[in-house]
Amino acid sequence: MNFRFITSLLLLLAVFFAHEAQAQFGGKKDLVKIKSYISFDKVHSGSEVKLAVEVAIDSTWHINSNAPKDEFLIPSELSITGDKPINVNKVVFPHAEELEFSFSDVPVSVYEGTVYIGALIQLPDDIPEGELKLTIRLDYQACDNATCLAPNFTTDTLVVTVAPKTELINEVNQQIFKNIDMSYTPPVEDVKKKDDDGLTGLLESSGLLFSLLIVFLGGLALNLTPCVYPLIPITVGYFGGQSEGNTKKLALLGALFVLGMALMYSVVGVVTALTGAVFGALLQSPYVIVAIVLVLVALSLSMFGVYEFQLPSGLVNMAGGARGGLYGAFFMGLTMGIVAAPCIGPFVLGLVTVVAAKSDPLYGFLMFFVLALGLGLPYFVLAIFSGKIKALPRAGMWMESVKHIFGFILLGMAVYFLLPVLPSPFKEYTLPVFMVLAALYLLFFEKVSDKLKGFKVFKNSFAVLILAVAVWFLIPSDEQSIAWNKFDEKEFSKALEGGDKVIIDFYADWCIPCKELDKLTFSDPSVIAKSEEFKTFKADLTKSMSPEVEKLREEFQIVGVPTVLIIDSSGKEVERITGFVNADEFLAMLKSVN
Repeated sequence: MNFRFITSLLLLLAVFFAHEAQAQFGGKKDLVKIKSYISFDKVHSGSEVKLAVEVAIDSTWHINSNAPKDEFLIPSELSITGDKPINVNKVVFPHAEELEFSFSDVPVSVYEGTVYIGALIQLPDDIPEGELKLTIRLDYQACDNATCLAPNFTTDTLVVTVAPKTELINEVNQQIFKNIDMSYTPPVEDVKKKDDDGLTGLLESSGLLFSLLIVFLGGLALNLTPCVYPLIPITVGYFGGQSEGNTKKLALLGALFVLGMALMYSVVGVVTALTGAVFGALLQSPYVIVAIVLVLVALSLSMFGVYEFQLPSGLVNMAGGARGGLYGAFFMGLTMGIVAAPCIGPFVLGLVTVVAAKSDPLYGFLMFFVLALGLGLPYFVLAIFSGKIKALPRAGMWMESVKHIFGFILLGMAVYFLLPVLPSPFKEYTLPVFMVLAALYLLFFEKVSDKLKGFKVFKNSFAVLILAVAVWFLIPSDEQSIAWNKFDEKEFSKALEGGDKVIIDFYADWCIPCKELDKLTFSDPSVIAKSEEFKTFKADLTKSMSPEVEKLREEFQIVGVPTVLIIDSSGKEVERITGFVNADEFLAMLKSVN
């Protein structure tokens, strides 16, 4: 007869007699005691929480592990049920000891003393608020050095509070959970975020020189974004009026232009490293906006021949004899850097995140200085070649018209940046009215270039185009959009508590991509129809100095605008948009939200 069969038969007989002994003498139900702990003082619906079970085993006994290595031994099993439906995502058993016993010819995997078993509990999205009663049951088989008792079980009850999603929760029992090697299941959006972490992950994993190269190339690429395009004609017009084709002077002016832009971005980098401030926050101050407008007006007046920027003679000699325009070029770069700041997209927001996390002012200075060099390099080239306009055949008074056109463009930019500080009734009509006046001036009062028929056709065509755009802006629009509600904390909390899906659009009046989203994305009929399944809020971050805006920025971790948050019915943020997306992309995001 096989020795293993005999051993197994004896083990079964031992279990049988042990069971009879337990039945006759009341058994040893207190051999194993359990006590359960939860990882938070309260829980939210749809959340995942840790559960720890402390298992205390009598000192003269042990219990089989969850994998005892002998088919005749009963493994330990943990089960968790609730008076409301829950899911158990994972159970983590501790490391077991392997001991040899007389009743088994192979080492047995066992637990002795006090051990901890962990579990991850998933609460459904629709679980009601209030008390949730959990019943924890441990099935086990206890043995000593000679024999094993019949399988038994012990239970514990844990009452958990399911709180509203607007209520803060706190971690508890951290000392207990240190005994368990267990982490939360990564949510889908976290995995996606990790995969899409692009710039942040790339810079974190790269050395300084390689990071600077990435940032420089990123600055070059930012020139392809639509809201940077207006800077091109302004730059050409400004530098085209500064020199009679003197390449050396234009190179100096271009260098000062880029230096002004680099200085502005470097300051932003240092401020970001020290404070983690929102990129573009400079434009949220009415004082800064007015200062920018004044600079643009001053630059435009020089295009109309009111004056030229002139350096003191001593500085002129120090600059190698360059005449005029040096201050203007520097402040032009400073201003254009601020103009471009709020609308150059996710790349810059990613860089802000990296710099803010580093909290190193020198690192922030270098990163944003190199970014500005990349962003400004094309304008340096434009500055040099803009002077060639003066070398065109039959140059003459028509060049004055060119300067006037660019002067109007600069004034238009000044009006545009002034809009956020104007009273509401004037915001909608000020820029179109200015465009009408500028077009009429070019058509009927700008006569210095009329002798050159080719340029006269160009000038009049440009004026008519500006007039047509202005009239189009003035015509009352019946264009539809998403039915936005002004952001309200109470209404937002109510939406979360009701299990509603939510869209929040964080915008500012000066933000060009915000206006692109409104005009091209949020007005799409398919997007409007799908948005009806959501609670939709708009949060105005134009005046960041106010306590209300600061509170919103901190609560939702807003780095810059535009930022659009899409929240599913369980209250989880599933999408964070930090730049312009077209209607099809946005619609696909909405369709993926449950």
